[in-house]
Amino acid sequence: MASHIFRSPLPDQEIPEIPLTAYVLRHAEAMADEPAMIDGPTGRTYTFAELSAHIHRLAGGLTAAGFGAGSTVGLVAPNVPEYAIVFHAVAVAGGTVTTINPTYGAEEVAFQLKDAGAELLVTIPDFVDTAKAAAEGTGVSRIAVIGESADGTVTPLAQLYGEAIEQVPVDVHEQVVVLPYSSGTTGLPKGVMLTHYNLVANLAQSRPVLDYGENEMALAVLPFFHIYGMQVLMNGLLAEGVGVVTMPRFDMEQALGLIQQHKVSQFFAVPPIVLGLAKHPAVDNFDLSSLRKIFCGAAPLGAELAEEAAERIGCAVVQGYGMTELSPISHATAGDDAKAGSSGITVPNTECRLVDENGEDQGVDGRGELWVRGPQVMKGYLNNPEATAATIDDDGWLHTGDVAVIDADGHTYIVDRVKELIKYKGFQVPPAELEALIVTHPAVADVAVIGVPDDEAGELPRAYVVLKPGMEATAEELQAFVAEHVATYKQIRQVVFTDDIPKSASGKILRRFLRDEAKAEQA
Repeated sequence: MASHIFRSPLPDQEIPEIPLTAYVLRHAEAMADEPAMIDGPTGRTYTFAELSAHIHRLAGGLTAAGFGAGSTVGLVAPNVPEYAIVFHAVAVAGGTVTTINPTYGAEEVAFQLKDAGAELLVTIPDFVDTAKAAAEGTGVSRIAVIGESADGTVTPLAQLYGEAIEQVPVDVHEQVVVLPYSSGTTGLPKGVMLTHYNLVANLAQSRPVLDYGENEMALAVLPFFHIYGMQVLMNGLLAEGVGVVTMPRFDMEQALGLIQQHKVSQFFAVPPIVLGLAKHPAVDNFDLSSLRKIFCGAAPLGAELAEEAAERIGCAVVQGYGMTELSPISHATAGDDAKAGSSGITVPNTECRLVDENGEDQGVDGRGELWVRGPQVMKGYLNNPEATAATIDDDGWLHTGDVAVIDADGHTYIVDRVKELIKYKGFQVPPAELEALIVTHPAVADVAVIGVPDDEAGELPRAYVVLKPGMEATAEELQAFVAEHVATYKQIRQVVFTDDIPKSASGKILRRFLRDEAKAEQA
């Protein structure tokens, strides 16, 4: 059967072949005195002119200190305005940033620093102890801290500033500007190589869909280390001249207060936040009339919940679809063209296919795995050609691992998942990572981890555990054991003891049997 290709109903966009920071700061001169980034809790503000000046001075200092072209810099921090300064200074210096989750423990940070080949680690004072423990035995020769630190062994970031420099020349199609980590469809986290061109392309592709007006403000609560926060919020908003109010950690009442105070018009959320907007009693105590749009991503949002939140807040609640490997957006809701439960339309310059398990292409209203091709598709996984080849085929199609339906109007609905990944509150939880950890417990003989549906979190990680003969362990003991080694969102929420784990002849865990069992139990 011939392939059936779906394209965007919107015209292709011109994609400038320029470095990322030049694109992100393209309005900086015209908007020199306007606020670019505001730290929500303290009100600390950088105008567009100040942001640009800080970026280029830090870039000069990094280059002078030997952390320029060819270097990888680890960045582990919550959402603060300085995040953008460090990120773009490394980009201007011709280096690569690897963005690290600030809730990680030392083991998880060390894995990423080693794998990415980081030489400098930038963090915040509260994270210095973890950073030092994580940096041991890696290639990190220096730790710098945003702000002041009482610890004399780390360098205050301000000391790294130097003479401002212009962008170091880079090949935008080849130079990896950022290396976020994703589990892809299976296995352990892998470095996703995203070039200057990938990121600029996706910002240009998203423009007509996300459409911003003049004098808009947005609230950035979704973490910048995650591709959604990094590209759609930090880079995407600045590139459109939208002021960004940052929040280091999400708190519903503080978020509502910041929306009211700064007359925020754009709010980017994940399903648990939309649930809060629909149900939380505090919502009624704030003036949210400035909100023009709530955009939800990172995990599917139910139609009923979206409608309930939209009615209560009095603005559109729309969603999009993407993944780290797509820089990240391939689908988004354009303007007022929202359909309940839809992830929107294919963005410009992008092609899609729906391929069923027999390798047959499906047309309108057919179900199949969503394949995507376009300039936003990653260069590949770092040092992992096998995983790259398993994800991107010879014709350049990225196999997303998500099952979708596309209707006659070009709206895309994510209906299921081929891949093993668990989505807990919008974060990726790789079952393989948890299984590898749990099986090291002295009482455990075998284990399988799946996600079970949950209204608030999306999915909860559940472990099916086979104990060794004559050994004992409680669910609480196993949960505590896991909690010592991984970030909060990866923790096991449910434990089921069983006599055996269903496996194929080749020894692969048959998760769908466990998922079917969990669904039957919930029904």
